[in-house]
Amino acid sequence: MRAALIASAGSPVAPNISVVDDWPDPAPRLGDVLVRTEASALNHLDLWVGAGIPGLDLSYPRISGSDACGRVESVGEGVDTSWIGKRVVLNAAVPTDRGDISMIGEHDPGVHAELFVAPESNVADIGEVEAVEAAAFGLVHLTAWRMLVTRAALRSGMDVLITGIGGGVALAALGIAGHLGCRTIVTSRHQWKLDRALELGASEAVLDEGDDWSPAVRSHCDGRGVDVCVDSIGAAVHGPALRSLARGGTLVTCGCTSGPNATTDLARIFWNQLSLLGSTMGDMAEFEASLALLRDGSLSPVIDSVHEAQDAATAFDRLEGAAQFGKVVIRWQ
Repeated sequence: MRAALIASAGSPVAPNISVVDDWPDPAPRLGDVLVRTEASALNHLDLWVGAGIPGLDLSYPRISGSDACGRVESVGEGVDTSWIGKRVVLNAAVPTDRGDISMIGEHDPGVHAELFVAPESNVADIGEVEAVEAAAFGLVHLTAWRMLVTRAALRSGMDVLITGIGGGVALAALGIAGHLGCRTIVTSRHQWKLDRALELGASEAVLDEGDDWSPAVRSHCDGRGVDVCVDSIGAAVHGPALRSLARGGTLVTCGCTSGPNATTDLARIFWNQLSLLGSTMGDMAEFEASLALLRDGSLSPVIDSVHEAQDAATAFDRLEGAAQFGKVVIRWQ
């Protein structure tokens, strides 16, 4: 089969991407479905896998990718054959017997190829939703849903701060928060990204120029601060994000692209009764809840660019350059 391979670990990642036509086809095992990929989407996880994840013994060449949509071509033992022909979307977070998760595209072979396998329990029938949209929607909206709804208990009327607008999770959070009737304040180092976010429905925008932008955030909510902050940047923005919270507010994080070692303020946390929550991916009930918004047209993903399979290295380069606004997608059919 045709596949986009990470030939070897290293940074930058894009020069190590090669598209081959003779990679062995995967075979469905007990409980699996075999899916012919129509579209796959990139995440920062692809770059981490490409660079090599410390402490994780990955072999190369390998296929990354944790977001895809396609049609079920065959099924493994124990799977109902009625799945064959259905268009499905993937939840790449597979529960393990240890109580944690194994990620398709990280621990196991990924989806940037003409075919991929996944447990039946980790795919959802998406009907006739367009494949590029479905591939771009999955992981980031699942992640944002768990952050906002499950972990932060978001309610209508709350003020929500979203750092680093332009990334997939941040844009998914913007859409979900707006759908749930919340006021949204976004930050970015780029004015053009702020302008785009305002066009998409953000209530207010704050330019991050490397200083403490929390006073600007608080000025947009009568000085009280926000109820919830959604962050995946980490160390570089932890201080101003914390100072942007209202008394009793919640900071929920799903990542740390600028580094994990943030300097925090314990006195502010206990004095203002703040909550700091971690959040990672989500289960199938949360996946179905987020997908319902795609199926009924309430939300759609923001797509930065779509690349043909032979141009997979260009897709990786687009994500790696951090100039994207929305999801970078590879089309396989």
